[in-house]
Amino acid sequence: MEIKSKLPNLFTLLNLSLGVLAIINMFHNEYYLSSLLIILATLLDRFDGMLARKFNATSSLGKELDSLCDLISFGIAPSILIWNIKLVSLGSIGTLITILYAVSGAYRLARYNTTTFEGVYVGIPITLAGGLVSIISLYSIKYKFNIYALAILLLFLSYAMISTKIRLKKR
Repeated sequence: MEIKSKLPNLFTLLNLSLGVLAIINMFHNEYYLSSLLIILATLLDRFDGMLARKFNATSSLGKELDSLCDLISFGIAPSILIWNIKLVSLGSIGTLITILYAVSGAYRLARYNTTTFEGVYVGIPITLAGGLVSIISLYSIKYKFNIYALAILLLFLSYAMISTKIRLKKR
């Protein structure tokens, strides 16, 4: 098998690797680095699909692998990151919001994998939500951010990922 056909899945696995590294760095209170790793993972996620289409290397395995990796890099890692930075101070409510965000991301990915994609995303992609949470995390590290506004924003992103009313055309 040609290397070109394996390149998309390599990018997907690099996306996962960056998500795991982001989580590991959170154990060392390296939240800035964790945010940057998640943002870098969004770039890799953008390219894996492009490469798969360019090299005619799309597959069911690649689709499933992409979703599993996206759940870690854009569902679990960002939710744990923002929990560590801010939501932990809300106690059980912050924990519940963190779990809701991750569960919404998992549901969104499962729904995407079981429907036919026709060029329009139903709900916002988890990559977009995770990237936004990471950017907000970077901002929250340096500047004061109202904890309640942040909680509402996370709740909105959770809803936006699973909403059937929000539709975004693929660019």
